[in-house]
Amino acid sequence: MATLEFTKMHGCGNDYIYLVAMHARPADPSALSVKLSDRHFGVGSDGLIMLAPSSNADIRMEMYNADGSRSAMCGNGIRCLARLAFERGLVRANPMVVETDAGLKTVELRLEHHRVVGATVDMGEPILEGRDIPVDAVGRIIDYPLDVAGMRESITALSMGNPHCVVFVADDGVFKLQDRDFAELGRKFEHHPFFPRRVNTEFIMAVSRRNLRMRVWERGSGETWACGTGACAAVVAAVLTNHSERTATVELRGGNLEIEWRAEGADANHVFMTGDAVEVYRGEIELSAGEMVPVS
Repeated sequence: MATLEFTKMHGCGNDYIYLVAMHARPADPSALSVKLSDRHFGVGSDGLIMLAPSSNADIRMEMYNADGSRSAMCGNGIRCLARLAFERGLVRANPMVVETDAGLKTVELRLEHHRVVGATVDMGEPILEGRDIPVDAVGRIIDYPLDVAGMRESITALSMGNPHCVVFVADDGVFKLQDRDFAELGRKFEHHPFFPRRVNTEFIMAVSRRNLRMRVWERGSGETWACGTGACAAVVAAVLTNHSERTATVELRGGNLEIEWRAEGADANHVFMTGDAVEVYRGEIELSAGEMVPVS
């Protein structure tokens, strides 16, 4: 048997299991993510994230959802990965460049007395063209009418490296739904034929023009307590629909994220996200020798 060390971390309650895979890696990380993410028979998490070597960045993030599906990007996950890489001495640069399936992302760690207390991530530019999100329509999808479960919804869709459907609500009714009822609603959006690669869905109540309240359903993981890319998508959608200023606080079940969609300067049109990165605990799991392979 091989012993594999892991670290459990979270950003605003969006929790993942982190594996350092610089020299050896699981042979089937998708299956391992399903096994470890189970909250009754495993460690319990929203998925698995591996720290892997990169040929064109300081480090690479490889991410799997709780159902084993691959995900291109996670805003909460990348903050935690950057903290772990820095504190383990894998990367000394700050800011550091992280390779993801959604491209290169820059993460600047916030330090207090040599300890990492949070991070700001340049999440890049939002993708607004329908076919590139992707959705089953061309052009920008802003206040777009969509029939979901017999109801006509007004949605705004975009991608922040993964597809998002943002729904603005007039009251807090969706925030009071029981978990099973919210799950039923979330699945109807996730598997709607309008979204060929499924979708993350954010339900947003604009408390003010600088404060948004959010409940999120993530494809492949279900309801999570936070979603970094979703918070970024929420602010972009809020600006496009005149619900918000370009800088806003997004309140999630697990905490707050500060989001800025810059309008000017060298970083114009880039979305910046600032939030925490918390280590919960470290542990070990046993795998058979055949479940691990060397990194080539």
